[in-house]
Parts: sequence; C-alpha cells; structure tokens
Amino acid sequence: MATLAELLDQGRIVPYLGPGMLALCPDATVPATPLALADLMTAQVSVPHKIRKRLTQAAQFIENFKHRKSVVHLMNQAFAAPTTPSALHRALARSNAGLLVDAWYDDTLATALAQERPEGGWLQLQGLSQSEHFGHWTGAYAADGSFLPQAPGGAQPILYKPIGGHAPAGNYLVSDSDYVEVLTEIDIQTPIPAAVQAWRTGRHFLFLGCRFDDQLTRSFARQIMKRSSDRHWAVLPEEPTRMEARFLQEQGITRIAQPLARFADELVAALQDTATV
Repeated sequence: MATLAELLDQGRIVPYLGPGMLALCPDATVPATPLALADLMTAQVSVPHKIRKRLTQAAQFIENFKHRKSVVHLMNQAFAAPTTPSALHRALARSNAGLLVDAWYDDTLATALAQERPEGGWLQLQGLSQSEHFGHWTGAYAADGSFLPQAPGGAQPILYKPIGGHAPAGNYLVSDSDYVEVLTEIDIQTPIPAAVQAWRTGRHFLFLGCRFDDQLTRSFARQIMKRSSDRHWAVLPEEPTRMEARFLQEQGITRIAQPLARFADELVAALQDTATV
C-alpha cells in the first residue's frame, strides 16, 4: 500500500474510477450499476421486455421511438441527487494525480475536486455523443463548470469522464449508437483527448470500483491505457470471470483481491502518512 501511495504522491498513477466507487458513499442514491440505471429508465418509459435489462439497447429504443432529449432527460433525473464524496474520493482529489479517469455518470469525484481545490485550477473533459455534437468528441469545462472552446495547456489536474457525466452539461454516451460512433474511432485514438494521451504515457493505472465483465468497459479501459506503463492494479474482490482474467493478464493488471472499503481505508491512511513524511 505504501508503494501505491508513493506513486500517487509522485503523480505516477492514474486513478480510474468505476461505478462501484459509489458503494463507499453511504448517502448515494444515484444508480450504481448499468442494470440499476436501465431499471430506472425503463420504469418510466416502456421498452420491449427482452431489452429492459440492457442499458445501451434500452436507451437506443427510447432514443429511436421517443427522442434523444428523452434519453438526456432521464439521465439528468437519474443522476440529479448529490452524493457526498467518500474519504477516498477526497484523498484522490487532493493527491498529486495529474489525470483522474471517472467512467460513470455521477458527479461525486467532481464534487470532491471542488471541495479539495476551492481555488479551482482543474479541468474536466467529457466524452460527447455524436448525435448531439457531431464532429466533436470531447467537451472541456473549467472548475466552475463553464464551457471552454478548447482544453488549455498546462499542468492542471484533469478529470476525464470518457462516457460523459451529469454536470455541468448533461453529456452522456449511453445508447448503442453513442458507443458505435466512439468504438469506430477509438482504435486510432480519435475520441481520446490529446491531453489524456500525453499524460498517461509511461504511467500506471489504478482501477477502483471497476468490473471488466463487459466488452464496452474492457474496450474503453484498453484504449485509455494505451502507451502507458506495463504495470497496473485493480481492486477486484470478486473472483474475475474468464474474460476479466484474460483482460487483466493481457494488460499487465495485478488484481488486488480485497474489499474496496478496506482498501480505501488503507490507501487513505497511507496517503496521509506519505504527506507527513
């Protein structure tokens, strides 16, 4: 644990957060899994029974037979409730990580950054849906949520939300067509911001609250990690599936078979120890 804390303190680790991080937030009421989000959306809009539990397909049906605005409205409703950041969210926000990846739609990590860095000075980059922003893959936002025509240079911390997020503008990659557009280009890195590509080079990734039992999550992680270090870690207390195990091996990811809450407590303590040295 001390090694991870030291690497974070040196800015050599990229934290990569998944929806499982919400389990560390006792007051979280927003959906914390794709299934929970699909259930929430299909409880309000009728979709065929066979796709009710499939998030991207359900969202695509709503987009086709209602409107894209209906999808965005449902997503905005689903993630409107504020969530108090956990101790780990806050520790990561005040760490020396120059890049933090958040692969879910909630605002928790952005809230932690705002709390821990009230002076601002951090940047948010969000993936954009081509159905709403054709030809533009990423939206850039200042710490106060204001839109930036282009991402500024410099060493400011970057919060990268590859599938979009609730705040500040309700950008979401959630339907089949959203993902098809991105996956068509992601192999050549077009949808991944240049600042993210530059920062990840040679660095390690630490996956927190992530599962890799879905092709989409594996594809995004694989492409975001490209040209990084050959040594990474993932907190994965559950026994990995066959495809997850293969992915971990291929990407040089060491599994940490520890409950996320226990790992969070230990890493927060280790970061505090590092800060006092």
